[in-house]
Amino acid sequence: MKEVQKLSDTEMELMEVIWECEHPVNSTELLKIFAQRGKEWKSQTISTFLSRLVDKGALSATRQGRINSYVPNLSQADYKLAETQNVLNGLYQGSVKNMISALYDGDKLSDKDIAELKHWFSER
Repeated sequence: MKEVQKLSDTEMELMEVIWECEHPVNSTELLKIFAQRGKEWKSQTISTFLSRLVDKGALSATRQGRINSYVPNLSQADYKLAETQNVLNGLYQGSVKNMISALYDGDKLSDKDIAELKHWFSER
């Protein structure tokens, strides 16, 4: 998996749309998608975020005439796994037990969640 820098909330929102699209995708297509979802972005704004995503290694850009086309360099699942590992290593010293314990102690795990985790672990 290619190393990608941590994405901001807005960059992540943009990547989630890109992951849903047929590839490659360009800024005009993305502006239309966001407009349909009720988010009106200016062309310059989306271009800035796309450039940042290229700089961070999340996207590759290909120039086609006057338009850049973008493709993701990693899947959504790969990015989420990398971020989860960063949190696990950074906050919980790489210990899944410590992370689950923190969720349990913080009342974030319901009885249903615990039952599902037990079932999931028993099948591994």
